[in-house]
Amino acid sequence: MKTMKTKLFLITFCLLGYFSFAQEAGDIVGVWEPGHGKAKVKIDKIDNKFYGKIVWLKEPIDPVTGEPKVDKNNPDESMQNAPLRGFRILKDFEYQGEGIWEEGTIYDPENGTSYSCIITMKDENTLDIRGYVGVKTFGRTDTWRRLIRKK
Repeated sequence: MKTMKTKLFLITFCLLGYFSFAQEAGDIVGVWEPGHGKAKVKIDKIDNKFYGKIVWLKEPIDPVTGEPKVDKNNPDESMQNAPLRGFRILKDFEYQGEGIWEEGTIYDPENGTSYSCIITMKDENTLDIRGYVGVKTFGRTDTWRRLIRKK
């Protein structure tokens, strides 16, 4: 009888652990800080897709011009005067289940390049953002942390 109670306890404990860490599509919504700490990105859900825009910059003013920083490296000349604050750098992500968002792109304003991207939720306050060209194995991963922690 003691063995049966122990097994039942272990099964219950495992199931509770599984469900407490299960992610849902909207869990990604919030304000996140990339690993470099130079910006903060707010991720929102719009029409069943997820997007992220820069909402804060550590150095918002261009030291050369004295004006707010703009997307000067954008290959689209019509976008080169767009302010970086408010600029959408994550686009079109779809939730795949199990804490993974794919089918989207990430834009790097440092070099004006967009990359295919996969977002993986490591825990409720940590994201792995992997940008790549072509094949996922040939890319770079950055860890972002949630600024207002979930409990």
